Amino acid sequence: MDRDLAWEDLRTQVEEWIDDDPDPQTAGELRDLLRKADSLPPQHGSTPVEEQAWRHAQTARAELADRFSGLLQFGTAGLRGAVAGGPHRMNRAVVIRAASGLADYLLGELDGLTPGPRVVVGYDARHKSHEFALDTAAVLTAVGIEVLLLPRPLPTPVLAFAVRRLDADAGVMVTASHNPPQDNGYKVYLGGRVVTDGGQGAQIVPPADAAIAAEIDRVPSVASVPRAAAGWTVLGEDLVEEYVAATLALAGPEDRAAAADLKIVLTPLHGVGGQVAARVLHQAGFTDVTVVPEQEAPDPDFPTVAFPNPEEPGAIDLALGLASDARADLVIALDPDADRCAVAVLDPRAGAYRGPDTAAAEGWRMLHGDETGALLGQVAADRVAADLGPVDPEATFASSIVSSRLLASIADAAGVRHVRTLTGFKWLSRVDGLVYGYEEALGYCVAPQNVRDKDGISAALLVAGLAARLKVAGRTLVDALDDLARAHGLHLTGQVSARYDDLAQIGTTVQRLRDDPPRTVGGSRVTVVDLARGSDDERGGLPPTDGLRFDGEDGTRVVVRPSGTEPKVKCYLEVIEELDPGADDAAVGAARERARARLDAVAADMRAALGIA
Repeated sequence: MDRDLAWEDLRTQVEEWIDDDPDPQTAGELRDLLRKADSLPPQHGSTPVEEQAWRHAQTARAELADRFSGLLQFGTAGLRGAVAGGPHRMNRAVVIRAASGLADYLLGELDGLTPGPRVVVGYDARHKSHEFALDTAAVLTAVGIEVLLLPRPLPTPVLAFAVRRLDADAGVMVTASHNPPQDNGYKVYLGGRVVTDGGQGAQIVPPADAAIAAEIDRVPSVASVPRAAAGWTVLGEDLVEEYVAATLALAGPEDRAAAADLKIVLTPLHGVGGQVAARVLHQAGFTDVTVVPEQEAPDPDFPTVAFPNPEEPGAIDLALGLASDARADLVIALDPDADRCAVAVLDPRAGAYRGPDTAAAEGWRMLHGDETGALLGQVAADRVAADLGPVDPEATFASSIVSSRLLASIADAAGVRHVRTLTGFKWLSRVDGLVYGYEEALGYCVAPQNVRDKDGISAALLVAGLAARLKVAGRTLVDALDDLARAHGLHLTGQVSARYDDLAQIGTTVQRLRDDPPRTVGGSRVTVVDLARGSDDERGGLPPTDGLRFDGEDGTRVVVRPSGTEPKVKCYLEVIEELDPGADDAAVGAARERARARLDAVAADMRAALGIA
């Protein structure tokens, strides 16, 4: 009887949501689930068909219970979830409520100021992105907020650029970045008169996220939210032209002189970054750019990849194969909204001439995010050194607590301040005096004056420029990494993660490691730092965050934290091998082998600590 009462209560919630749903498609989904869920429990003597109908009903009820387990939570990552009907999914009803909450927040923050709030809205090519953007424009316009809508599906960095360029008080980007095809999301940026410090134009952080969420919770229904039929401004291509011009300004004359000799393979992974990135590269002089044809056009189903994230196994195999066939110098892969950039190179040391005849067997490999981050950090340091006069004392490099320590050494050698931040570009991008910032998950902010967020397209341009200059000198990005190892020690990083179906196990696992941490990692005794208590070993200190850091006596470092976007506990590993500045290639290679053996031992210990095979 209790289960029947619970079902009747759930049924009422579903029916009320359907009545308030502005989208016939998602309302129809929910009606179909209700019909399937309505079968009665089988009685004595029930037929196999009746028993099967009941099994289907139980599945439908479980699906409805999940979809109605609460409103999709709005946080510092905005909204993100599967596109489907119900409050715990991404759909027009949820987006309209979110837009209404954002409108109320902005009107409250700018109460009495003239003119009223200005908001830029962008969107990618995922399922429902355009509809969600139009709903946002309609809600904001209806309450007197000026809305500037990007002209077509465009990369997230273009939206972030527009927030600063147009002096907007907020920006909304409809995207799920590199999530699976069934997902969509809703990122919010604040700037203009709402945020006026170093975080102007960056993604939201507390307490703004909680304040917006509170306004969303106060929205009684979709029907209560006014929506305008027109009145917003659709921006022209001139905004895209301005983004391209600002990005091109990052390329130096030496880059342009060397660009034509570099052969690049580019893949946007079915996302929206391909056209803009190819245009930037071409106008910068990189005339030999081949876009992977199977992945060139935006496609919300991402048909050639299991998971549209360059870091995932197999995601850039088509690009590597094309690079091998074309004898390319460089592979650049953007994630679907082009805020992340992956780089792959031909590394002779990575070749495995046993086994299948593949690009990987030849030695093509993706650079780790820390490797690309260090290369771009040295580019930034060289630019600081090239400026006339003393180094600006406020100039700052930044990296997250899970990224390599190599950037700190590069900054120190350049006389530039370095700070570590909590994970996420919402923290990195608001560092005062920021000149360059990165995190190991393929995110790079190389021009904070343009985009106060990670930007895969501008990062791709600078990596291509570096590769072109090196090629003129008969060298490669691999050689540049060896130079960094000689100057700062060989830093090798990696990751171990445990995935959980039961989300409660994430917190349990971290707490178990907190209560009973390993005493040694990779054969070295470790000191445990509980990041939940904050950290005072960085300039200004870090606020508390859930996680642990194990510092080995031999320089090994492991950071353990719950993932912010996946049901995982992640361990970020780093070992350092000291090198003589004059070490030859053989000595560098030997140091890499030693570092790899050490990192493998650390990874094995952390897998054991997590309880995974």
